[in-house]
Amino acid sequence: MKKVRLDLFNSQLGLDRGASKAKEMLWYVVKVVFFLSAIPYPSKFKVFLLKAFGAKVGKGLVIKPRVNIHFPWKLVVGDNVWIGEEVFFLNFELLTIGNNVCISQKVFVCGGNHDYKDPTMPYRNGVIVLEDGSWVGAASFVGPNVKIGINTIVSVGSIVTKSLPENGVFSGNPLQLVKERW
Repeated sequence: MKKVRLDLFNSQLGLDRGASKAKEMLWYVVKVVFFLSAIPYPSKFKVFLLKAFGAKVGKGLVIKPRVNIHFPWKLVVGDNVWIGEEVFFLNFELLTIGNNVCISQKVFVCGGNHDYKDPTMPYRNGVIVLEDGSWVGAASFVGPNVKIGINTIVSVGSIVTKSLPENGVFSGNPLQLVKERW
């Protein structure tokens, strides 16, 4: 018996895009040219563009090439943050990145989800918080409604679907505490 009815999915329910269609379309053009490009445009220039589209960004952001930010107007970044190549922020809800945070290459920070218990699969998105001093290792996944605690490390290739306490080193899938960081 089939229950899933994707033909009844309504993309207007459960997602506040947070900007006009015109602003979103303009952002996509800017993103393709200056953020998804392999050309290493200066971080200061990219910060200027992010702020122009509504992001709140502190000082000292280093943002490498080929970074995909879905909604900059739903992005808050602290001071001295590093964002590696090919990071993808699917921030349908607010994404808050604290101070002195490192997000390594090919990390997928995914605030989007669907309610699989409803046959129409409506959105079930969530906020994400990466607290001060945290580090998300290369090729890791961070899901919606997750907070990574102060000074916590998520090691390379890990899957984070639940909030993590401060000062831990976590690894794997399923994710496990390896040790305390400090």
